[in-house]
Amino acid sequence: MTPKEEMQIINKVLNGGTNAFEALVIEHQSKVFSLALRMVKNREDAEDLAQEAFIRAYNALPGFKGQSSFYSWLYRLTTNICIDFLRSSKNKSTISLTLSDDERENEVYDIPDERFNPENEAVRAELRELIGEGLEKLSPEYREILLLRETGGLSYTEISKQLNISEGTVKSRIFRARQKLILFLSENGNISDFISS
Repeated sequence: MTPKEEMQIINKVLNGGTNAFEALVIEHQSKVFSLALRMVKNREDAEDLAQEAFIRAYNALPGFKGQSSFYSWLYRLTTNICIDFLRSSKNKSTISLTLSDDERENEVYDIPDERFNPENEAVRAELRELIGEGLEKLSPEYREILLLRETGGLSYTEISKQLNISEGTVKSRIFRARQKLILFLSENGNISDFISS
């Protein structure tokens, strides 16, 4: 689906054709779910978060200005929902593990949950914040293409089709966008700390 076709669907939805939104869901649901799954590492949570992303996208559609593609807008929204979910989950300090065998009844053990280790989470949160600032400093074309590649997980070919530009242009823009982001990170924080964590 081209950006032009997506805008036609969005206009239909905004003019009362609510059922038209289903075409956007069908077009992007597997990619949104994949993104959520990569971020939260749990299929059930990813399904819930993907569904929430489409509900929020539908409700926020009047605010979509078309400055970036619907695709990258939806992925930014999904990413933010997943980050909020991970933040709210970081208070969980243990995971319950149930063991059973023939001699004993089920025994429940609470084991430390290192996924939300405060020290690791603080470093990740700092990096997320810094990357967010860096992305905001990029021009819209660099920001969009980097989000499509890094957050959306699209191939060069898929980005080329999505943005209607050559694969060579995709590669060079991604290269330049990464350079600019790395430069920002190195000027505004100790990037080696982030890379080693």
